[in-house]
Amino acid sequence: MIGRTDSVGKGARTFSNPLLRGWACILLGAAAMAFIGPRAAPAADDVLGDIPRFQPGRSQCASSVRLGKDGLPDPAENGDCCGVVEPGEKAVIADLQGPGVITHIWFTIDQFTTYFGDPPRARAREILIRIYWDGRERPDVEAPLSDFFAQPFGKHVTVNSAPVMVEDGDSYNCYWQMPFRKSARIEVINQSKSPLRALFYAVDWIQKDSIPADAMYFCARYRQEFPTKLDPTRPDSEYLLLDTEGAGYYVGTVLSVRTRSPDWFGEGDIRISIDGERRPSIWGTGTEDYFLSAWCLKECSTPYFGTSYLSHKAQDVGQMSSCYRWHLRDPIVFNKGIRVAVEMMGFTNADENPEHDPRRYDQREDDVCSMAYWYQIGPSKQFAPTTTAAERKYPSIDPIIAWGEDFAGDRFHGRGKAAMWGHPWYWDTDRSLKFTPDSMEDSWIELSFEVTKKAPYRLVAVLEKSPDGGIYQPILNGVKIGPPIDLYQPAPPYQKQPVIDDINLMDFWPDAGKYTLRLECVGRNHLSSGTSIGVNSVRLRERRPRVKESAYLKDYDWRKAPVLIDFRTTVKKQ
Repeated sequence: MIGRTDSVGKGARTFSNPLLRGWACILLGAAAMAFIGPRAAPAADDVLGDIPRFQPGRSQCASSVRLGKDGLPDPAENGDCCGVVEPGEKAVIADLQGPGVITHIWFTIDQFTTYFGDPPRARAREILIRIYWDGRERPDVEAPLSDFFAQPFGKHVTVNSAPVMVEDGDSYNCYWQMPFRKSARIEVINQSKSPLRALFYAVDWIQKDSIPADAMYFCARYRQEFPTKLDPTRPDSEYLLLDTEGAGYYVGTVLSVRTRSPDWFGEGDIRISIDGERRPSIWGTGTEDYFLSAWCLKECSTPYFGTSYLSHKAQDVGQMSSCYRWHLRDPIVFNKGIRVAVEMMGFTNADENPEHDPRRYDQREDDVCSMAYWYQIGPSKQFAPTTTAAERKYPSIDPIIAWGEDFAGDRFHGRGKAAMWGHPWYWDTDRSLKFTPDSMEDSWIELSFEVTKKAPYRLVAVLEKSPDGGIYQPILNGVKIGPPIDLYQPAPPYQKQPVIDDINLMDFWPDAGKYTLRLECVGRNHLSSGTSIGVNSVRLRERRPRVKESAYLKDYDWRKAPVLIDFRTTVKKQ
């Protein structure tokens, strides 16, 4: 189907007649589903409507079950488990002969459970999935396993949308229709240093007599920048989501951002250039607007858009957010090629700009990764390099860390019980120290760290919130830092993990020397069952280079009045 997508808005082309514009939207919505098979598919929210209409074919499934000669699961193959994929090895999970259409893919791996014990094991973000169509040398789908299913940061989160669903954080499903003419090969590569254990899968597909000439191939690719790059030659900067040549439909975006500065990152517009045009004809009004939210982001999950993960507060350094948007009703049509990018624009605060403006619209340097999903006729263009598991690991932004497990001794806390807990859902460690005091009067814990060179840092405590958490006052070298922290958090039904939260405490330029952060219990939430505290770590989080250039707090004495920079902060000279 030949066409072109335009957008009504800033920089957009429009239909002059409202009636024609309305009919164009209706026809485009119908066309959105037409490419996936020989007959127009039903709307995404009316999937039962087409079931009574018979379409010739034969359903099949390539799965991890291993059958013996008698047609029953082979005990020697552990029935339905494909076994272990060693580091550096790959497993071909489907090698299909066409014509056909893949209608559903399901995965799960042993990455969090203790069912198989607790050996070293690969995580989903360390596994690369590739899909090859019709014997091509290069894959048209290449992505980390978790990112392909819109699961961000390697987190154990649920995704509930029309084409992609992740139940309970570990059951990966997608319903993208994937037609092929000659063959389809799906493989997974273990890029981890640990074995990939218990890879279960099922690839459901329908064998066909033929595939329509205008049926397009499904494509998806991962990309990242840690951090995004500033462009000194222009007032704004862009992050590339997709750049491909040919004709097709752009159908989906996942964008995951870890902030490296406080304040709101998402003022950047979506920019989509179609068929080689210099000025994008589709130009959005803000990052959250493109993801169909408004006034920043809130966690949500809908068939067509959502924010599957949102951590901390907007003024935190290290905030994580991940959004998805599926163009199922509104595909972006291109005939010769398409380029999709989003501005990396937002706000910086007083310590990040030379004018010390408490809220300045500016370029951002955040850690960003993305997934682009599209259909096209013919092979896709490889616009992003293949990444390794090591490259996908987020760089540490905490050069100085005091780990809770190193302060489990009795001299570091009041009377009570201290024990280690495993937390594989925090992004760079899996252990926390849980202290349960004998009484509130003697409920405290101390962690120490050393600074060797004066530099700008943010003091962050990574703490556990739980049903028995107390209220604790942070005290650094005898100085109270910020208000008391309420560590009570109710446990939702079926919750498998506690809440681990970054508590941003203070921005400062500490002199070289030793520091001790004391967390002292000052009360208990009336809903809490105790006054315990879980401490993953205390961290000095590095700031962007422009904070050092600004030197806003370099000569400020934090002991007199501790400061946490946000959009309201202005500091008077002491």
